[in-house]
Amino acid sequence: MAKQIYCLACTSNRLKRGMMSLASRLKVKRRDGLLLAVFYAVVGVAEIVVLVTSKFLPVAGALALLSLIAAYGLLMAKRWSVWLVIALFFPQLVFGVVSLYANIVFYGISEVSALLLSSALVVFIVLSFISFVYVTAKRKTFE
Repeated sequence: MAKQIYCLACTSNRLKRGMMSLASRLKVKRRDGLLLAVFYAVVGVAEIVVLVTSKFLPVAGALALLSLIAAYGLLMAKRWSVWLVIALFFPQLVFGVVSLYANIVFYGISEVSALLLSSALVVFIVLSFISFVYVTAKRKTFE
């Protein structure tokens, strides 16, 4: 039992060192900025996928570009990134809610793929709200 606890402690220390080396390699100034940057980078890539797969959503391209710029700014802890995240919240909220509504109206929730997409959109909306509130609350701590 003691050996298992020791192994868990070793694994935890290795993970911390790995995270520290990743953060130092990327020259990250804030860990919370790294998490937010990853979120906005994933959102930007997902919006690029939406842009490519749909023929009528050019607004997804603008949101994708702005999300990727916000990810860079948050990674480098730039003051302008806070205002970009605040400005991006409302268009992304509308994009997420309209996409969720359209998915439910057109496909329902009877198919597994539609249910997964609806779940992903709900997670996107919730995480967008959480990131908006967090960045707004911590805006004075960014350089």
